Amino acid sequence: MATNSGLLDRLMKGEVKMHELDDLLPPEEAQELRLLFIEKKHGFSLPKISSGIIASGSSKSNIENMIGSVQVPLGMAGPIRINGENARGDFFLPLATTEGALVASVNRGCHAINSSGGAEVVVLSNAQARSILFKAESVKRSKEFSLWVESNFSALKKIGEEGERFLEILDIVPYVIGLNIYLRIKASTSDAMGMNMITFAGKRIADYIVKDQAIRFISESGNLCVDKKPAAINLIESRGKRVLASVNLSEEVIKKVLKTDSRSLIDMNYRKNLLGSAASGSMGFNAHFANIIAAMFLSTGQDMAHVVDGSLGFTLVEEIEHGVNFSVTIPSLQVGTVGGGTGLPTQKECLMVLGCFGSGSPAGTNSLKLAEVVASAVLAGEISLLAALCTKDLSRAHKELNH
Repeated sequence: MATNSGLLDRLMKGEVKMHELDDLLPPEEAQELRLLFIEKKHGFSLPKISSGIIASGSSKSNIENMIGSVQVPLGMAGPIRINGENARGDFFLPLATTEGALVASVNRGCHAINSSGGAEVVVLSNAQARSILFKAESVKRSKEFSLWVESNFSALKKIGEEGERFLEILDIVPYVIGLNIYLRIKASTSDAMGMNMITFAGKRIADYIVKDQAIRFISESGNLCVDKKPAAINLIESRGKRVLASVNLSEEVIKKVLKTDSRSLIDMNYRKNLLGSAASGSMGFNAHFANIIAAMFLSTGQDMAHVVDGSLGFTLVEEIEHGVNFSVTIPSLQVGTVGGGTGLPTQKECLMVLGCFGSGSPAGTNSLKLAEVVASAVLAGEISLLAALCTKDLSRAHKELNH
């Protein structure tokens, strides 16, 4: 590092920017020098940040100006029995979190599910979305362009899929607001979460359109996708994977494992998850989808900002003979098993534990499997938290496990 003392001086003087070090030094040396620069700027050392296992050269597609890595505690819940279309069998659930009691709570939910024969899980739809934005000169032209898009879907689909082996464009829907036309493109992206894939496709389609049509291209993303924000369109029409997980809980299991009864569960769900959410204007009619989704996303290398999409959805507790049907509906679950952070060392190992790292056989089945596992974990978390609220044990559990 002594040979880089001149570069450090230039960093301190602002003559060189941190990102420019990548063009001047090997990745590891650039990372080390950036960290040293930050330490000198603040007057103390950061030895733990530099002690991670992620090599700077192997994570260029995940981070810029890398100085090290952070660690989050990882716990395992389960196993949980899943009777899904792609996930079948017993699965341990990797949960990365700093919230005490979360893993224990999910573990109790797993026990209730296993005692009831396992979770039944289905994926109702599977399509990533991106909206591209155009502007017309008149409202009449807005309508004409929308009709042109609908009648030329095959040509636009071909252009969008060009050069992509694992992308299939399923639909292009125009939404017109005055002179603005948003084209909401929906596509299957195989085992990738697919945001980059569909963004590139959208740009190809836009470039093709402006060559053929008298229309102004405004943006590669018009926010009608909707990406990383709570939105009714994702709740209703879905984005990513729409997943349902369900289990029939007998009165015996509810009493023995959850320490409550079916009537209390039904009433609590109505008053908290349904009525309370409606009164607050929430689009998440659930107890804490985001808690479990965040912990699973962090452990498996998903895009953490998509936790907000996953927080949308419904928890239902419905009366059946001798018990309840307990279900969760997640309309916008964004997961992938290739790309993004899935190849980072610890995240890769967690995906291996779940048996869904990399591309599936056939392609696309691994991401569907992961979606079913995440939904099952969410189901376990909802069951346990709702039961804790019924028995007034929520604060007690946090006191015991957070100290």
